[in-house]
Amino acid sequence: MEILFVASVSVIAPDPVESRRLYVDALGLPLERLEGEYFASEHIGGSKHFGVWPLSEAAAACFGDRSWPAGHPVPQASIEFELADAAAVADGAAELEAAGHRLLHGARTEPWGQTVARLQSPEGLVVGLSFAPWLH
Repeated sequence: MEILFVASVSVIAPDPVESRRLYVDALGLPLERLEGEYFASEHIGGSKHFGVWPLSEAAAACFGDRSWPAGHPVPQASIEFELADAAAVADGAAELEAAGHRLLHGARTEPWGQTVARLQSPEGLVVGLSFAPWLH
């Protein structure tokens, strides 16, 4: 698989209001509500996308349930690596599975148009293979 760039980094926040006090109020990052309690920006130099992702929303995206399952380490962050197109995400996910990595979910297209497959790293980081058309 060919990684083009880091598409997204998000803090995964058990208490998103408290996290926003740091990232928005104290640091002054220009984060805006995108959906639910997810706040993010594509206007921070050196970053394609930075967000504060509520743990409950990360759980819903990865497992279809708003509670993080006990059998997985609770993540503190996520990172998504951008690939060339949606087919490359599916191929990359298959490549990871063939190498013995267990995906949280395979390649799928989210309602906002991003195709993503996710797994959890040994450190607990949520790692995504992504194709976000607006970043190309």
